[in-house]
Amino acid sequence: MNPTLAAVVLSLFSAGAYASAAVAQERLAARSAGSGTLRLLAHGAWWWSVTLNAAAALLHVAALKYGTLTLVQPLGALTLVAAVPLGARIAGRRVSAVEWRGTALTLTGLAALLVTASGPAPDDVLSLPQALAVAGTTAVVIGGLSRGARPGLRHATASGVASGAASALTQTVTVAATDRSDSLPSAQVVVVALLVAVFAAGGLLLSQTAYQGGLGAPLAVVTLANPLAAAVIGLSLLGERLQGGAAGLLLALAGASIAGWGVVTLSRSAPESSGAPMDAPPDALVDDDHPVAAVLALEPGSATYEPSLTPQQPNSGHLTSL
Repeated sequence: MNPTLAAVVLSLFSAGAYASAAVAQERLAARSAGSGTLRLLAHGAWWWSVTLNAAAALLHVAALKYGTLTLVQPLGALTLVAAVPLGARIAGRRVSAVEWRGTALTLTGLAALLVTASGPAPDDVLSLPQALAVAGTTAVVIGGLSRGARPGLRHATASGVASGAASALTQTVTVAATDRSDSLPSAQVVVVALLVAVFAAGGLLLSQTAYQGGLGAPLAVVTLANPLAAAVIGLSLLGERLQGGAAGLLLALAGASIAGWGVVTLSRSAPESSGAPMDAPPDALVDDDHPVAAVLALEPGSATYEPSLTPQQPNSGHLTSL
């Protein structure tokens, strides 16, 4: 199979699995408010959603084996797109005009990116010095953005940068682990894998902080910052190139702008945190009918656990991409 096609297909299945798990867990959280961790562990639906999350993470890692970062990472926005009709169907309502508009814009922009970002399967990996340089630079950027305790868009940007770096490092681990040419010694692969874990966890904690100030704008910033950070690493260190020369670059910029507009539109349709008291009924805490509310963070490529909108239910959430 063509590597680009394989990466796209794997990304599609990954986004569908993430969206299905997110919607299922959000609805389970609404029905099980205050039940505690042990009660949730007894729900078969909860374990099914965890299985979906794990499968989605594996599919994304597989996609990184066949597709470049500039191709695979933007496709993470498809999780938002998939959540819209799925959540609406489960909730028994129609998709709103705003959601249709955001979906159409996102798909149009991603289609333009697919034309320019297609290419052979990745075979370059970050050397250990390069991986450490990426880790150090990312840490400095995150430190500068996340200074201050007040949650905001800076934390969302830092979360996207951390997750984008984690995805780039994940691709290095995936390609090196499956490459028989020993391009990266096994001991160094372990070091890079540890860096993946650190930045994945950092992205999770930063997104937690960002969402304390509301959902819509931080969600859009995380979704856009992630592929941008990964693309910078891919284009500068991994030899990735956009197809079509100057015309291809313009098309990619136009596609990214349109897709970003679509993501912002979908994110604006997501309800802000209600700030309901801890003893409020479930309906006051979670807008169970809104599909986008279930998808709190879309850092394509990570396999980190993200809590839902319900503040008193730390175990109801979903695995997000790196």
